[in-house]
This record gives sequence, C-alpha cells and structure tokens, in this order.
Amino acid sequence: EAIALSLYYASMNVVIVGYGNMGKEVEKVLVAREHNIIATVDPMVKDAEYSELTKDILSNADVAIEFSLADAVVDNARLYSEAAVPAVVGTTGWETHRPDVTQIFEKSGAYICGSNFSIGAHIFFALSETAARLIAQLPQYDIFMYEIHHSKKKDSPSGTALAAGNRIISELERKSAIVTERLDRRINEHELHIASVRGGSVPGVHTVMIDSDADTLEIRHTARNRSGFASGAVMASEW
Repeated sequence: EAIALSLYYASMNVVIVGYGNMGKEVEKVLVAREHNIIATVDPMVKDAEYSELTKDILSNADVAIEFSLADAVVDNARLYSEAAVPAVVGTTGWETHRPDVTQIFEKSGAYICGSNFSIGAHIFFALSETAARLIAQLPQYDIFMYEIHHSKKKDSPSGTALAAGNRIISELERKSAIVTERLDRRINEHELHIASVRGGSVPGVHTVMIDSDADTLEIRHTARNRSGFASGAVMASEW
C-alpha cells in the first residue's frame, strides 16, 4: 500500500540529516523526484550546509530524512518533535533507544524507522518469515543466517539481519533467541545464529540458510549499491 501511495506525491521541502554516502544517495533520489532540499546537516562532512541540526533549520521542512549516527538519533528526535516535522530514520544501531524515541514522538510529530528501506529487502523479510512458517512442522530443518558488509560499517550484526532474525523466531517456536557473538561452544537448539563478516566495499548481502541432511535452501538479498535504500527512504517520506 505504501508503495502504491508513493506514486502520487506532492513536492516536499526536505532536510537531509547525515550527508555521508547514504545522504548523498537520498539527495539524488529527491532531485530526480523533484523535491526541494532545503538543508543538509552533518558534523563530519565538509560539504554539508550545516554541522548541527536546529529547530530553525527544520522550520520550513515538510519532512526530515536521517541517515546519521546512532548516538544522535534521540537528540534529533526531540528536535523533530518540537518542530512537528515528520522524520524517516534509516540510521541503524540505536534499537535499544527505540522506546525513548517513540515516547518523544507521542508528544508531537511522527516517524518511520527501518533497518532497511529497500523494496527488495522487504521481499527478503517476507520470504524469510514464510520459510520459517513452512519449516515449523519440519524438525529436520535447521535455520541460520550470515551477513556481509563493507569494512566501514559501524554496527554488527546489521539491523537488516536482526530484523529478519526477529521475523524468523516469531514464526518458528523452536527458535526463541538470536545469538550474534562468536561461538566457542555448541549452539543450543533454540538459538538462531547470525554471523557477520566485514570487509571490502560490499553494500550488503544477507543470507538465510535452511539446512537438513537431505538438502539446503538459501534465501539471499544482495544490494548492488545504495540506491535501493535511498529510493525506499524517499518513498517512505512521500507516504
């Protein structure tokens, strides 16, 4: 439904918060879809217009799109709420603060957050969830995951991997806990293991493996570049 609605949108005034690689991809999509970028904010990127987000910057904004740092999300949320500006938050690694952010926006404003806004990733989520449901009555199948990202990614495992893992355990009673650390023991049957690899310039690969003595199935999402993430974030802001 969100995808369909996003085909009919009015031009928006947008503040981009976080002007690194993802912020610049968002900028390209916004320009292509004829939105107005009224400010770019990033304390660590020289070509951003502003180094600090303020209420004044948000005063004429219809929406903010954020791909910044995890430790900035809560403070930024307060500013969005005070300015009554909706926000699309694609930053990862701040999940433990989500109740705080939700409470802030309950006072004023609204936000959409996601570990991965790409359409393909959401198909991957749906397929993973369906697969978990199918093997619920097939105890001979085990399920586990691994993800690969570029060497500059700051969190591990990825938010996308955790989101997929949570969907899997919601449908598979025999898996009730996600394990992400290096294992120096035998894994317990109730644990879903997610392994992470960091290196090179890989935008993102997520693989769910379903394995038995007889055969193996793989569900994989491979991001070729950041454009899918950016397009999905802009579509979310239009919705």
